[in-house]
Amino acid sequence: MIQQRANFDWMLKELHDGVPGIEMIVVLSADGLRIARYGGDPDAADRVAAACAGLQSLASAVAVEIPDSDGRMKLVIIEINGGYFYLMSAGANAYLAVLADIRTEPGLMSSRMRDLVVRIGAHLTSPPRRNGQTV
Repeated sequence: MIQQRANFDWMLKELHDGVPGIEMIVVLSADGLRIARYGGDPDAADRVAAACAGLQSLASAVAVEIPDSDGRMKLVIIEINGGYFYLMSAGANAYLAVLADIRTEPGLMSSRMRDLVVRIGAHLTSPPRRNGQTV
């Protein structure tokens, strides 16, 4: 079972309120299931979570090609016309994703995301699943 017992709303709201331009924040499991969200609609958050599963897998595959890398993805930033997308490792099998408009300063965003992950990373953990069941 995904650890969704803790209420993430206030933690995600704090990130949202601390960085101008955030449109949506999604916490997701490594297999692309939404754990929590702030902003945006639930269907959009589910689509973002599903897409992030592929993106983190791709980033990890590229990371192993870097000498002395452990192959784990830490942060991906994608600049898009009109904004940015951020994906950060947030705990064992969990990730933090943020969609933001052009007002967002990438350095500030990644710093605030990292601060949030350090503070609550243990709560953003999703146990591994096999055949849809928690292992």
